[in-house]
Amino acid sequence: MKLVSWNINGFRAICTKPEWSWFDTTTADVVALQEVKAEPGQIPEDKRAPRGWTAQWLPASIKKGYSGVATFVRTGGGFAPAPLSVSLELPGFEGEGRLIHLEFNDFHFFNVYFPNGTSSEARLAYKMAYYKAFLEHAQNLRQSKPIVVCGDFNTAHRPIDLARPKENANHSGFLPEERAFLDSMIAAGYTDTFRLIHGDIPDMYSWWSYKFNARANNVGWRIDYFFVSNELVHAVRDAWIESSAMGSDHCPVGLEIEAS
Repeated sequence: MKLVSWNINGFRAICTKPEWSWFDTTTADVVALQEVKAEPGQIPEDKRAPRGWTAQWLPASIKKGYSGVATFVRTGGGFAPAPLSVSLELPGFEGEGRLIHLEFNDFHFFNVYFPNGTSSEARLAYKMAYYKAFLEHAQNLRQSKPIVVCGDFNTAHRPIDLARPKENANHSGFLPEERAFLDSMIAAGYTDTFRLIHGDIPDMYSWWSYKFNARANNVGWRIDYFFVSNELVHAVRDAWIESSAMGSDHCPVGLEIEAS
């Protein structure tokens, strides 16, 4: 079962670009998108619910054109069974369109666009509260079956995960408290699947600023992840970053896992 996560930074924009041919060629069974910035009704039907896929959309309700997530599951011939259940949003944090939860046979799957803390101290506090509530929610569900969570975490975990760690030590996205949350996830029994497969390979990023020719120079951050709860580590077959996929300031990241 192949799962891919991509912050596309606007579905209406990317789906009109030649780069969106990526979707037609992906071999993923599940595609999780973040920052779709659109209501389903604003999107052509063949893009909103492509043939051969089921689609779950969660736009932000508090502000149009903001945030939003969508999850596509391949039907007929794929390796992903139909979800047993679907739920939307993190309890207590509704309105910003940040989380879709699908329950599969073998695990709970979360597609999450975690908050960004760069705009103000209040947003940083919201981000940290969201992190805490999400981990508590995942841990409660983990009592029934393992967890797979993907998405834009908006935090680089370690110095190896961004090109200029010293220059960003006091910037949101690499603050000690944000990094400590990822430490706490790992301590609670979750594994960063990219590092599991590739170890400390350097210069591997999933987001680049549009400024200063950052992507061409690979001055990036790895802030998009697939984590699995440790009960699933034995089932991880591969993890990757599709850095050649264009169309957004992020690129897709993927996970292959043995699942029934």
